[in-house]
Amino acid sequence: MPISMLLAELEVGQHFYWEIAGLKIHGQVFLTSWFVIALLVLVSVLATRKIERIPSGLQNFMEYALEFIRDLAKGQIGEKEYCPWVPFVGTLFLFIFVSNWSGALLPWKLIKIPGSELAAPTNDINTTVALALLTSLAYFYAGLSRRGLGYFARYIEPTPILLPINILEDFTKPLSLSFRLFGNILADELVVAVLVLLVPLFVPLPVMILGLFTSAIQALIFATLAAVYIGEAIEGHGEEEHG
Repeated sequence: MPISMLLAELEVGQHFYWEIAGLKIHGQVFLTSWFVIALLVLVSVLATRKIERIPSGLQNFMEYALEFIRDLAKGQIGEKEYCPWVPFVGTLFLFIFVSNWSGALLPWKLIKIPGSELAAPTNDINTTVALALLTSLAYFYAGLSRRGLGYFARYIEPTPILLPINILEDFTKPLSLSFRLFGNILADELVVAVLVLLVPLFVPLPVMILGLFTSAIQALIFATLAAVYIGEAIEGHGEEEHG
């Protein structure tokens, strides 16, 4: 069979729609997202069901993950302001991390649903855009709650000439976050799918291992940038209070 015909078998953009109040919702994204959320909740419950003074096993793993996320937030937001934002940054990181790995480890495509196929939640642009918009709302809330209406003064700093550029920057941040994550995850899955069609036994394995690594890196990048944006929004608050 010609390579062109093999590549033509790859289909991108098919969706299983749910009709709710006249709106079309991508049902397959909700199904895989609920699976990821349920998995995270289950692991959290099991890890905290019987907390010991000297952690071991799953509790030790979860405490290591919490410490990692806490250090990430502290490094980007600041030692005085990071605590309230650990749950948000941690939720972003863990959801994206597990979602990405689910696409690399679970045989979603073997589960058939009408008119579509299952894939990692982050394989859909709607998921990544939603995560990026949540990040935007978070850093706007951080800036307004810490600096009040004075937060908007940053749009004309250091000169009012930069007003259009500073406003445009707030639109490009969520675009950059969403398309970076979506593009990398989709590209990784497409590369693996093409190699499975062409060389189905050995070649895809190293690519899949590399995909696990890049999936983890993408989750880290997204969470780190979210923390950076929140830190930028509240920057200078401590100095203003001190003065």
